[in-house]
Amino acid sequence: MRLPHHLENERNVNTTGLDAIDRKILTQLQRDGRVTNTGLAELVSLSPTAVLARTQRLYREGYIKNVEAQLDAKKLGVGTILFVEVRLDRTTPNVLDAFSAAVQVHPEIAECHLIAGGFDYLLKMRVKDMDAFHQFANTRLWSFPGVRETRTYAVMQEVKSSTRIAV
Repeated sequence: MRLPHHLENERNVNTTGLDAIDRKILTQLQRDGRVTNTGLAELVSLSPTAVLARTQRLYREGYIKNVEAQLDAKKLGVGTILFVEVRLDRTTPNVLDAFSAAVQVHPEIAECHLIAGGFDYLLKMRVKDMDAFHQFANTRLWSFPGVRETRTYAVMQEVKSSTRIAV
C-alpha cells in the first residue's frame, strides 16, 4: 500500500541519525543475519569496505544489539505458547526489581513486559504442553516475589511472530 505523498515524506524524515543506506542494511540484516559482508554490499549497492564500516558503526551505536538464529520451538519441544497477566500485591521499586530478577533466570519465559493498566506484567511463555506450564506455575511462578494473582491465556494458533522492526 502506497502512502499519500505528504505522509510518505514524513515517514522518510531522518529522526534517528540513519540514512537510507543504513536503513537498507538494517532491513537486510533482519531478513538474513548470516548474509556475508560482500552479499550485503551487493544488496545495498555499496562497496564491501563501506558496508563493513557502516555495519560496525551500527553495532557501536547500538542500532544492532545482537544477531541470533531463529529456532523452531515445536521441533525443540516447546511449541505451546501462553500469555500470563501477573498482578503484584505491591508495585514498590523493591518488589518490581525482585520480580524482574526472578523472571530473568527462567528460559520458559520468552518475554516479560511491565504494563500500565489493569495488571502489572505480561509474560510470554513457551513450554512443552499445558502440564509443563501447570507444573511451572505451581512450583515457580506463583512463588515469584510479590505475585498476588495471575491470568493465563493459551495460544491456539500463532498467526504472526516476528522480531523485525520497520526501519
